[in-house]
Amino acid sequence: MPDNNQEPAQAPPVDSADAAWVSIVVPLPPASVTQQWRDVEAMLRLNPYYYFKSWTRTGPMSYRAEFENQSNQTQNTLMIETREGPGPEFTLHYDSGLKRRTVFSVEAVMGGGRLTITDDYEGVPETERQQRLPEVDKSLKAWGESLRVYFVRLKRWSWLPGWRWYIRRLWIPMKPSARRIVWWIYLITVAEFFFFLFVLLIFTIEQRP
Repeated sequence: MPDNNQEPAQAPPVDSADAAWVSIVVPLPPASVTQQWRDVEAMLRLNPYYYFKSWTRTGPMSYRAEFENQSNQTQNTLMIETREGPGPEFTLHYDSGLKRRTVFSVEAVMGGGRLTITDDYEGVPETERQQRLPEVDKSLKAWGESLRVYFVRLKRWSWLPGWRWYIRRLWIPMKPSARRIVWWIYLITVAEFFFFLFVLLIFTIEQRP
């Protein structure tokens, strides 16, 4: 049913007759990627189409999430159970909705890892899936790109004192639109700073006898 990013002839990365998936190359080794995906809240909030209303931990490996998915204009209230597997993967199981699980897997590649995110729809009967096609999550490709950018920034900036705390505690909990505005403000501020240095340099040169 879904065809978000894969070629029709390809087999799904997981055992499913109806799945969509996206793969991204990130500059982190598989061990570091697996540490990140276990922060389920952060991984889901990084989806640029998910606007969360609430996120509650209900158990050691379970959560309740209420959010709007702007890619298909649906309101969602889900109980999410997380499990290790199948195999070396990490799986999110949903108690309701057309999509019944999301599977994260990673393999080593030159310079980092290849992260694959698979949305599995097979848990819903085929006739029902066909009737509920508008509920297909269309955000998968954008989510993959958002995660790729996040991992690149993590690799580049995590050495800065306080950066990890800021990103996880302040930036990620923002709405996606607010995060975009914040990055634009950063870029504009940096551009203004370098413009100031340029003007200062010109002024200094002109003041020389």
